[in-house]
Amino acid sequence: MQCNAKYNCAVLRGSENTNGVPEPDYKELRDEELVAIFVEEGDGKAFSEIVDRYADRIYKTALRIMHNPSDAEDVFQEVFLILATKAGTFRRESKFSTWLYMVALNTSYMRIRADKKYHTNEVSLEDYAPYDETGALGEIALKDFSLRPDGELLSREGVELITKAVNELPLPYRAVFHLSHEQGLTAGETAEALGISLSAAKSRIHRARLFLRDRLADYFYEMGR
Repeated sequence: MQCNAKYNCAVLRGSENTNGVPEPDYKELRDEELVAIFVEEGDGKAFSEIVDRYADRIYKTALRIMHNPSDAEDVFQEVFLILATKAGTFRRESKFSTWLYMVALNTSYMRIRADKKYHTNEVSLEDYAPYDETGALGEIALKDFSLRPDGELLSREGVELITKAVNELPLPYRAVFHLSHEQGLTAGETAEALGISLSAAKSRIHRARLFLRDRLADYFYEMGR
């Protein structure tokens, strides 16, 4: 690979390839630069760096959707196979991370649709709004646990309860919650990864929060009394 204005090669490893050209410090390159190097030059080190950066995040995303470590591992393998063979389809209109999450989600959804064991009667949260006739959150508002110390929320029992509640979210809401709250994507990035509008993403995030607050309110409220 040649170090020029096209790639950010300001930081070099100090080693040279067989042609005597200094190799870039792959860890200092942006995702999009690594993808370009891999696509244009078939550079295995660039691909390995991408895998190192995203392996954990993609596996966690697959596991959150699939609920099964073995199936999550299959999705993980397929996502990086798709990356290896179709990285050239990535266009820089979006962030690479958003594109890769989209691949992971689509791969998970396709597997779910093809596997009968995942066919469930999940309810939609589109009409989920535990407000009373005045527009207030009623009993949930009275049991606000948002100011509880992190030590209480992150106790073993608390973490298990939160994980169970997140896993009870219907799939579209589980996905949006995972991307926005566990992976730190913005609402816009979440919408792009899921192929939905920004308003739909924000609505799902809001309804997922309400659902989780409803599920967790009694436990954490009683703990703090």
